[in-house]
Amino acid sequence: MAREAIDRRQPDPALGELEGQLGSPTDNPPIPPAPRRGAAPLAPPDGAAIRLPAYEAGSGVATREAYGAALAALGSGDPRVVALDADVKNSTFSDKFEQQHPDRFYQLFIAEQVMVGAALGLASRGAIPFPSTFACFLTRAADFIRMGGIGNVNIKLAGSHAGVSIGEDGPSQMALEDLAMMRGVPECVVLYPCDAVSAGRLVVVSAAHTGMTYMRTSRPKTPVIYTEDDEFVIGGSKVLRESPNDVATVVAAGVTVFEALAAHDALLKVGVHLRVIDAYSVQPIDGETMVRAGEATGSRLITVEDHYAAGGLGDAVSDAVASHGITVTRLAVRAVPRSGKGDQLLDRFGISSTQIVAAVQAQVAAASASPA
Repeated sequence: MAREAIDRRQPDPALGELEGQLGSPTDNPPIPPAPRRGAAPLAPPDGAAIRLPAYEAGSGVATREAYGAALAALGSGDPRVVALDADVKNSTFSDKFEQQHPDRFYQLFIAEQVMVGAALGLASRGAIPFPSTFACFLTRAADFIRMGGIGNVNIKLAGSHAGVSIGEDGPSQMALEDLAMMRGVPECVVLYPCDAVSAGRLVVVSAAHTGMTYMRTSRPKTPVIYTEDDEFVIGGSKVLRESPNDVATVVAAGVTVFEALAAHDALLKVGVHLRVIDAYSVQPIDGETMVRAGEATGSRLITVEDHYAAGGLGDAVSDAVASHGITVTRLAVRAVPRSGKGDQLLDRFGISSTQIVAAVQAQVAAASASPA
């Protein structure tokens, strides 16, 4: 049976209905002017002029939320700061920046390559761009990130919802290779704060640094353990527990810092002293502190990370101490995880406080059994 030709007017109502779902049109924020050729390097933001939120010790705050609050505060202190997001602004908390500085917020929707490419362009025009999304989705922009690294472009990447600690969202959403990817980028600084205070301070530190940075933020709320007097620097770390009787050292970052602290408390009850280090700067790693701790605790150095074993914290620490004859035991996620409660997954995949206690006890037992 012959079909009638479509009337040219018939598509118009359908197209109108589809276009109506796009929402009201918005004007794009202005592009910053390009810096003059041969101009002096841009001055870093004045940290003293940036009013970061105050957090109560012991309160639970997700580092992703502290990231968003610090980014908004940074934007108030420096007009060069711009924020970009890939349609997850209410999860990365970059929407805090948008609420205060809508004229400097760029929504790129689910186009991570475009977001990073736009950030590279904004940086070339003198802006200090902070593109953020779920850490697992940054892999989609790996080529753009790689090219930004080759040019040492001044962008400040942030990836949230990393590791098995995100829980029920499952393995497709769990970034477990992001640290390896970003450590592989030349000159890229990799930061992994564990609490709200360190996250806020490291946002400011990232902005002041000339070159690419990556901050890994976490989904779960974690206790605030630092104060406004604590300082954080690229290449630094914090020794959180230390005594002359320490028999081993655990190096952690992000959510595993709290597993290490819980392991310290459990071991102390049975008379075993454990040194705990927060390696918030994964790259560059604080090699001097790692070597000193390894030598002080009988070369019993354990790393624990919510990341696959390849390319992350364990490799960073191993690289720093290998030439000193110190070996590293690495606790990491060594299988494709599944959906579940965050604390259950930390234990199931070998990076909980219980697993840390077992690793320390095994090393102490092995040392005791070795001939003098």
